[in-house]
Amino acid sequence: MSTQPQLYLASASPRRLELLRLAGFAPEVLKIDVPEVLAADETPEQYGLRVACAKAEAGFKRLGGMDGVVLGSDTEVILDGRVFGKPENADGAAEMLGALSGRSHQVITAVAAFSKLRNSSFLHTSTVRFKTLSRQEINAYIATAEPFGKAGAYAIQGVAATFIDELHGSYSSVMGLPIFETNALLNQMGVYAGWQIPQTA
Repeated sequence: MSTQPQLYLASASPRRLELLRLAGFAPEVLKIDVPEVLAADETPEQYGLRVACAKAEAGFKRLGGMDGVVLGSDTEVILDGRVFGKPENADGAAEMLGALSGRSHQVITAVAAFSKLRNSSFLHTSTVRFKTLSRQEINAYIATAEPFGKAGAYAIQGVAATFIDELHGSYSSVMGLPIFETNALLNQMGVYAGWQIPQTA
């Protein structure tokens, strides 16, 4: 029976872990802390890829030479070229949600995989349009605490699903990991979900 390298997720995001498990993978989580600061000369896309690669590389170094494939990812919300990170407080969340209200924005998710044999990365972009939000809706949403710890101050898999008028792209990518493309990347790295592995008698 052939063996495959262990999959590691260099992220503390419960959403990415959930998506990988739903797809049939069984990753081990590596808690990696890398600086996430946009450089003055970086585009949002360059920034996302740099952070995703930094997470995967740091996780791979953590293995200390052991065999494995380490997955790193970074998701950013972008409006008019501005990167909307995670709100620091209620006022920050209200400002972000007010800016997104009634408009379309981009959600980019960068994914990187590192192993002994190869490194690979890609970027996925989705477009999300919010309905026009009233001040009451914004305040009520912030009161749920869902916006905190989320890029752009919202979670597509939560209450904010009621705000989304249109989505062009990948739901799972907006959630934190484009699972279709990630599955293809992991297959290229020699990692397969449990249901993909032929069962031998």
